[in-house]
Amino acid sequence: MADEQTEAAEGSAVRVALWRAIHVQVDPPPHVLEDEIGLQLAAPDADWRSRPDMDPAGTSWFRAAIVARARFIEDLVAEQAGEGIGQYVILGAGLDTFAQRRPEIATRLRVFEVDQPGPQAWKRRRLIELGFGVPEWLRLVPVDFEAGESLWEQLAAAGFEAGRPAVVVSTGVSMYLTKEANAATLQQFAGLVPGSTLAMTFLLPPELLDDAYRPGYEAAARGARAAGTPFISFYTPEEMLELARDAGFKDARHVSAPILNRRYFAGRKDGLQMSKGEELLVATT
Repeated sequence: MADEQTEAAEGSAVRVALWRAIHVQVDPPPHVLEDEIGLQLAAPDADWRSRPDMDPAGTSWFRAAIVARARFIEDLVAEQAGEGIGQYVILGAGLDTFAQRRPEIATRLRVFEVDQPGPQAWKRRRLIELGFGVPEWLRLVPVDFEAGESLWEQLAAAGFEAGRPAVVVSTGVSMYLTKEANAATLQQFAGLVPGSTLAMTFLLPPELLDDAYRPGYEAAARGARAAGTPFISFYTPEEMLELARDAGFKDARHVSAPILNRRYFAGRKDGLQMSKGEELLVATT
């Protein structure tokens, strides 16, 4: 059982949840993603929108990236569920609210949320306090990687069936891991049964960022370093695709910021769009 000091949401998870809520509260419709449940879970102070990192104008491209990647993944999961895939694994789940917002899809799946024990114990408590509960098809899977616990053993204990295909998602994680660790992770997931899909975000090298947005990403990198979780791995799209193919995936594709902008932000009168920075790999076994 996690102690009281570690039973809390991580700051980065809260920040993502608040950006998702601000999209609904300040950006005009149509909304790319409608999620204020994460805000309910986080229960920030009343003046949370006054925080510098929540400035609606200054952080618009950050929140655009957050909601676009989340929407893309949910569209992918809906598509895969429609094709009969029955398992969905969310690595580093944080304050993900897919299970609460999209029950018409989630109830057709077995959803596995993987996170560190402390933050996950906190989230379980908040879900119960808010009346959402933890239904049988939602499996909260605590994994203490620092203690050497095995992801696969914990997933199996939670009911994951290795012989059935799955969708596995990892967002906002690869930049904190060494390139060796990311390669090993890809090799593990390439071993999933045929028909499985991995969606994973990765950070572009700073020199590939748009000049207008580079200072923002540099500020984010400084903040991560100050928090003791520095960004240490960056990839060009070509490097990430090669890494996935070398790991053993049958197919791999790069989903870029321009692709997501055309898909989710085209025709908006407010100019909301994401910048290049954290992009997506989608790979299949």
